[in-house]
Amino acid sequence: MNSLKTLEIHMFACLSDNYGFLIHDPVHKITATIDTPDVSAIEKALEERGWSLTHIINTHHHFDHAGGNIELKNTTGCHIIGPDADQSRIPGIDQCIKHQEEFKFGEHKVRAFHTPGHTLGHMVYHFEELGIAFVGDTLFALGCGRLFEGTPSQMLKSLDIIKKWPDDTKLFCAHEYTQANAEFAVTVDSNNQDLLERKRVIEKLRKNNQPTVPTTVALEKKTNPFLRANNSDIKAQLGMAQSSDVETFAEIRKRKDNF
Repeated sequence: MNSLKTLEIHMFACLSDNYGFLIHDPVHKITATIDTPDVSAIEKALEERGWSLTHIINTHHHFDHAGGNIELKNTTGCHIIGPDADQSRIPGIDQCIKHQEEFKFGEHKVRAFHTPGHTLGHMVYHFEELGIAFVGDTLFALGCGRLFEGTPSQMLKSLDIIKKWPDDTKLFCAHEYTQANAEFAVTVDSNNQDLLERKRVIEKLRKNNQPTVPTTVALEKKTNPFLRANNSDIKAQLGMAQSSDVETFAEIRKRKDNF
């Protein structure tokens, strides 16, 4: 469990490859779950820590992120916060948040960013003063979300939002996809020594069933091919030296989809 000033973070594995996140402000005695991937796992984590659920903060509408909303709201009366752009698809939503809107979780300022691509209404949540962010399925360690609803241009702009945050920002992404992402990344960025070293570290972590999340902005900028679509070495390796960044990103995403 991470403790940042007066915010405690508990991360736990659930379903086949999801991560659940509880955030707890002990001063105000409030607790949020970031998304609702697995009700039983969330309830177990709450019970183990003696925390009572007061909020749900949703990143997007997919069932493994919002599927537990109603059950948890019915049992706890919690307040559900989610993206305004997706309010019709977030079950039980109480508070709709717009792009770059700021709200408070206890003493902590949270700024929301609309990041379409994986879904059209996807949102990420940046606790800038604490140097952390919950990025749902927009960004993964060494990857990004599939484009189920958005376009390559939209997703590239969304990832650019995250790239501009401070390098030491910790990014809590919602799935443990990192080893598979690393296997793909080296096929499009094979000369990247930082990536090759990171791949070795990831293999050791996963061999011992250790998480590769959270990651950091700095690490992703150095090694994640989806944040490096402007890189000349990657473009050359793809045979796309004269292509735009959007075209290069789209090709990387297409190759990953078929990997």
